[in-house]
Amino acid sequence: MQEAEIAPLQLGGDAQWESINWRVLPETFWVIAGLFGSGKSDFLATAAGLQRPARGVVKLFGNETFTLKEEMLVAHRRRIGLVFSNGGRLFNRLTLAENVALPLRYHENLSEADAEKAVREILELTELVPLAHRIPSTVSPSWQQRAALGRALILKPEILLLDKPLLGLDLRHQRWTLDFLTKLSQGLAFYGGKRVTLVATAENVEPWKTVARQFAVLRNNQWREIGGRAELETSGELLQEVWADES
Repeated sequence: MQEAEIAPLQLGGDAQWESINWRVLPETFWVIAGLFGSGKSDFLATAAGLQRPARGVVKLFGNETFTLKEEMLVAHRRRIGLVFSNGGRLFNRLTLAENVALPLRYHENLSEADAEKAVREILELTELVPLAHRIPSTVSPSWQQRAALGRALILKPEILLLDKPLLGLDLRHQRWTLDFLTKLSQGLAFYGGKRVTLVATAENVEPWKTVARQFAVLRNNQWREIGGRAELETSGELLQEVWADES
């Protein structure tokens, strides 16, 4: 069964989180809310197996991440897509199309010609075809974020983690992103109709109320799981600090 599990976990660095016992089931759509500096990025990086927890375990697809040999760990990480915020850490010496193709060429050892069809499909999916040959610094952060999303999807991961995906986007791109992630969670033709498991972080939960299906909060050094949309509607006090607009 597809799963990512964190139980119990304290994040390293400046934010020490208590009582985390989190299980992500297949085809769910989570939003993790928290104020700026609450440790959302560290949390997501730990969930992806990119950094060790201060204590506790991280399991990906039923295996404890940091006990895996490197070859197996790489194989597990290929099943997870990660989209960073603020332009997605694209390489400015590469075009947007080359950035999107990078995981495919690296992991599959494909030539540019062999990767072209898959890259073209992703570029069409993210509406990046007209900008394909531009380098990241010549397009807006909103388009950079779309390219980062395309790069994360090129290997067709089973789980997609997105760190503050609406941060810095204009209204048009915010709407596009929410609509696209909704379709991704429902099954796109690109995935053969298969539903992708999604986890996004946010400082403002408001845009996600009718999009995501499960919610949690990182607040006051604690993990607080809210539940589904019905529970979200009755969690006003808990969410009061994370209801402000993202900035």
